[in-house]
Amino acid sequence: MPQLAFANSFWQSYDVLEKPIKAGVRKAMAKFQQLTIAELHADKGLHLESVNNARDPRMRTIRVNDFWRGVVLAPDDGSDTFLLLSVVPHDDAYTWAAKRLYTVNTATRALEVRNAVAIEQLTPALEKAAAQAPTLLFARHSDTALRDLGIDDQVLRAVRTIIDKPQLEAFGTLLPEDQFEVLQYLAEGFTPEEVYRDLVAQRRPVDATPEPSESLAIAIANTASRITLVTRPDELAEILDKPFAAWRVFLHPSQRRVAYRVSYNGSAQVTGGPGTGKTVVALHRVKHLLARSPEARVLLTTYTNALAATLRENLALLLGDDEQLARVDVTTVNAYANRIVRGLAGRVPTPIGDADERQVWRRVCRRLDLPWGEQFLAQEYRHVILAQDVPSAEAYRQASRRGRGSALGPRQRDRVWAAVESFRAELTAAGTATHLQVCAQAARLLAGADLAVHGFDHVVVDEAQDLHPAQWRVLRAAVPPGPDDLFVTGDPHQRIYDSRVSLQALGISVAGRSSRLRVNYRSTEEILTWATGVLVGARVADLGGDGDDSLAGYRSLLHGRRPQAVGHPTGQAEVAAVVDRVREWLGQGVRPAEIAVCARFNTSLSSMQDALVAADVPAVRVRDQPGADVDGVRLATMHAMKGLEFRCVAVLGATAKAVPFAKEVTPAEVDPVQHDNDLLRERCLLFVAATRAREALHVTWSGTPSPFLHVGPAAG
Repeated sequence: MPQLAFANSFWQSYDVLEKPIKAGVRKAMAKFQQLTIAELHADKGLHLESVNNARDPRMRTIRVNDFWRGVVLAPDDGSDTFLLLSVVPHDDAYTWAAKRLYTVNTATRALEVRNAVAIEQLTPALEKAAAQAPTLLFARHSDTALRDLGIDDQVLRAVRTIIDKPQLEAFGTLLPEDQFEVLQYLAEGFTPEEVYRDLVAQRRPVDATPEPSESLAIAIANTASRITLVTRPDELAEILDKPFAAWRVFLHPSQRRVAYRVSYNGSAQVTGGPGTGKTVVALHRVKHLLARSPEARVLLTTYTNALAATLRENLALLLGDDEQLARVDVTTVNAYANRIVRGLAGRVPTPIGDADERQVWRRVCRRLDLPWGEQFLAQEYRHVILAQDVPSAEAYRQASRRGRGSALGPRQRDRVWAAVESFRAELTAAGTATHLQVCAQAARLLAGADLAVHGFDHVVVDEAQDLHPAQWRVLRAAVPPGPDDLFVTGDPHQRIYDSRVSLQALGISVAGRSSRLRVNYRSTEEILTWATGVLVGARVADLGGDGDDSLAGYRSLLHGRRPQAVGHPTGQAEVAAVVDRVREWLGQGVRPAEIAVCARFNTSLSSMQDALVAADVPAVRVRDQPGADVDGVRLATMHAMKGLEFRCVAVLGATAKAVPFAKEVTPAEVDPVQHDNDLLRERCLLFVAATRAREALHVTWSGTPSPFLHVGPAAG
């Protein structure tokens, strides 16, 4: 029986097909799978046909219906593995197939594709232009160095014509995938040694033969990053019917090296921009830790309830084993801390939110006639006293206030400490506490607790950039120091809550155990370029708080439509336009659950939901935690979009009043450092919202657009 494999190019074409055509694909693939090799070639229903004048003699087409064809790469080495490449209209199928050549990369051993015809046609003209250019992009790299990185002769000839990075990017869709990524790394300034270590060595199979195998089946097995192999009879329908969300647990080989490393001699850290697979790596790390020891207990934790729910759903999908799942506690840090306090102290204060906390600080300011506002005091308490776990007025006088933009002398600090004591006393009298106070208490209780009962063998942290030092102390106390104690993933560019931390100062050292992911596997390069433009000029502190982080080398291998940013004269016109855009996406075959509309405020989402329902478009709020089986366009605040992803995203209400939101930005005259931090956090919020989109991004506003958008006035 023939064995089927699916290239990423197939999913890109399959996802946008209308439902009747998808049904035809499923029917054709099911029939394909049931036939013997001899029957397959003789079957007149599938019409397995060669492609005339194809650059790759293994190219075949199969019939989906009268107007659509599947393009297949057939084995020519006696094996039985067929690779489905794309589903395209009848006439386009033969043109598409004739130009493409599939080869095995000499360095990574992976199967990759190029538009051989286009490269041949373009190279001579580019060589003439290159002869007149003062510099060439890859002139400093020898042919030998490039060949060692997998660059073959045809690509090498083209590479020697490339003048600059824009020309390389324009060439990218024609070049083989692994070779193009090597060139992108080199163009960003990475050395050949670094590229080999971080890219080639990560993808090259450990048991690779001295020479690349000509077997299509072996090449497919070596290309798990871009090819899905059907390994059992009942798997075909399961794969084709899976919702988009199910593919979030896909793991790239370079990520696999990080997730499935046998052991780390201490805490480990993984950083990277949106869509680089940090969360997927965290999930697979949990799977590895569970499999390594049948008794291991793992805490998988994150910042918000919505993120925890998503982690729980995807971990269940990945594990498929109730026994293993039972050994994982998937929850927020705050919820875990709350449970510890209740279990070890007998009762836990009722947690209060930011708005209630501000009201208490406001009363303290009036009661003590203080010269500072509630915002300043709340931040001082959060960023200095709670962050450093300052125990007394004397300790506070000596405490570092690094990152605070206004100086405080000894007498001023004494007045602040008096305010802190008044704040705490009022909360205690009311039987309440802030979440961070509960975390601080939980960390102290865990320090003397039996970790066999209340702790874990391993802690895996996702979206770590938003955790406060008080929350980190809970996690540090929850697991004994040692090999594989903490596995941390995060991205400082997605820091949307006001937290600053030094992991080293908290007893969490990741020196020599840090990995950076640079390739976005979710969003198109066009979406990525637009989103990173929001952060241009911003300086972002790294995950540990001891230096700066950078998106240098961050890129996507996917291409698609450019994002649209459109202004409207009124809010009603804006909402109506977004409804039209959502209906357009639905008409293209995108499922409602694969579409999200986000806004800064819930009031905007209410208007959006009413408009969608009036247009007979199902819509649900993300805050209600709808499962994958619940249909409906997802509606979420920008903050709630964290950790989620969708095929299509509309960002509603990106105005100057909403992003940045004045109430969330400290006035410069109160604290200039905090002011800058707040503005950066607002930029990051828009960056996060935009990078949730996989294929399409549509940003709208009415009135004055956000200054982070760099666009003109609203349309009339």
